[in-house]
Amino acid sequence: MTTLRLRQPAAALPSDRSFWLQDIGAGAVTDPLQGNERADVVIVGGGYTGLWTALRIRELAPETRVVVLEADLCGSGASGRNGGQVHSWFAELDQISTVVGLEEARQLCADTVASIAELKALQQNGTIDMDLRLDGWLWTASSIAQEGAWEHAVAMTAAVGENRFKPLTAEDIERRTGSSASYAGVVETNAGTVHPAKLAIGLRNLALACGVIIHERSPVLDIEPGRTCKVRTARGMVQAEKVVLAANAWLSALPELRRHLYVVDSQVIATAAVPELLDMIGWRDGTSICDSQSQVLYYQRTRKGRVVFGRGSGNVAFSGNFGASFNRSPEHGRDNVRELRRVYPALRDVPVEYDWAGPIDCVPEQVPVFDHLRGHPNIFYGMGFNGTGIAQTPIGGRILASLVLERKDRWSASGLVGIQRRMSLPPEPFRYLGAKLVRSAVRRKNDVEIRNRRADKITNLLAGLKPSHRKK
Repeated sequence: MTTLRLRQPAAALPSDRSFWLQDIGAGAVTDPLQGNERADVVIVGGGYTGLWTALRIRELAPETRVVVLEADLCGSGASGRNGGQVHSWFAELDQISTVVGLEEARQLCADTVASIAELKALQQNGTIDMDLRLDGWLWTASSIAQEGAWEHAVAMTAAVGENRFKPLTAEDIERRTGSSASYAGVVETNAGTVHPAKLAIGLRNLALACGVIIHERSPVLDIEPGRTCKVRTARGMVQAEKVVLAANAWLSALPELRRHLYVVDSQVIATAAVPELLDMIGWRDGTSICDSQSQVLYYQRTRKGRVVFGRGSGNVAFSGNFGASFNRSPEHGRDNVRELRRVYPALRDVPVEYDWAGPIDCVPEQVPVFDHLRGHPNIFYGMGFNGTGIAQTPIGGRILASLVLERKDRWSASGLVGIQRRMSLPPEPFRYLGAKLVRSAVRRKNDVEIRNRRADKITNLLAGLKPSHRKK
C-alpha cells in the first residue's frame, strides 16, 4: 500500500511570522507528539479548518477521541496570516451556484451568515476574544475598470430574496474609510474584521477545553493508509480509523490533489500604530475594505490603530512546491507600500513595521471541495477556500465532521463534496508556465487600469484567462 508523504513547511523565522502572530506573542502551548497514541480521528493541520472540524466532531459525537497534529503552532499557516476580513459567501453566490446549484448556494451563503453570528456569540460570551468588529465590509471600485464589479452578485443575492448589500456613494466611502481612492461600491453591513491569530488561538483553546488532543510542533511526515491508518511524525505516531487532511496549501504534496490545486501567495504589511492620524482622516472603526482589481487590495484598521494592507502578489508555486519566500517576500511588501501610499497619501510618512506573506490553496472553480482520497474511504480532506475562510471554514468543519462520522445529512450530501466533478489542471511545466504568463498579464493590467488607462489587447486576452476571486 502506497505511503502518503506530505510536504514539510519551510521554517519561519520569528520575524517572518505575521503581525497578528507577533502581536499576541503566539507560541505553542501543547507538547509535540512523542511515542505512539491511538485515536478515533486524527486531523492533520491546526488552522481554522482543522480546529472547526475537531469541534464539530466533538459536538456531534462527544465520545470521539480526536487528535490534531499541527506542524508549527495552531494558526501559523493561512489562519494566522490573512487580512482578517469577515463577510458572508453572498459575494461569491454566482461562483458557488455554478458548482452546487442556486438553491444550495443560497443556503450555504445563509450558513455563513450564521457563522458570523456564531463568531459574535463566542466573543460576547467571553469564549474567544477575537477583536470581532461587525462594522461592515466595503466592496469598492478605485478605477473605471472596476466599476460595477459587484453588480452580478448583488442582483443574484436580491433574486434569491436576500438583502445583503447596500449601495455606497463616493462621499459614503470617504467618510467611512478616510480615503477618496475608492468612489463607488456596496457594503455588506453584517460583516467586518477580526484579529486572525486571536481567533486561531481561541479556537485551539476551545478545542482543548472540549477534550480535543492537540500536538503542536509535530509536522506529519507520512501517512500509511489502511483500515487503521498510521500517521507518523519525527518522534511519534498516531493510529486512527479516520484521518482528516486540513493542511491548506501543503496538500499540494499529494499528486491526486495537486491535479486540482494550485498555490499562490498574498503579501501583507502593517504600519505603525497611528490612531490619532486615522481618527483625523475619518477612519475610526473596524470596517473591512476591498477594491475590485484582480490582484485585489484588502485592508483594515486594527483596534489599536495600525493599518493592515494586503494584496495578491501574482506569485505561483511550481508543482505546488513553495518555500520561505511564501512566508516573507524578499521585496518586503514593496508593491503594498506603493499602493498604501496611493490609497492613503496622508500615511506616506508612517513607517511600515511588519511585512509577511502566506500561501493560499486555490482550486479553479474558486469554491472549496471536500472528499476522501481515491481508494482510501477513511482519509478525508477539505481544500480550496481561496483566501476567503473566516466565515466559511465553520461550514467546512460541519461537512468534514459529517463525512467522518458517516452521517447522512445535508452536509455530507452537499454539492461541495466530490472532486470528480471538478476541473483538473494541466500537468507541469505547462501549468506553471501558463500561470506565470497569465498572472504577469494580470499584474500589468492592474497597474495600467488603476491609472484609468487601457491595457493592450494581448494583455487583456491573457488576463481574461484568470479565474476571478478575492483573497482576504
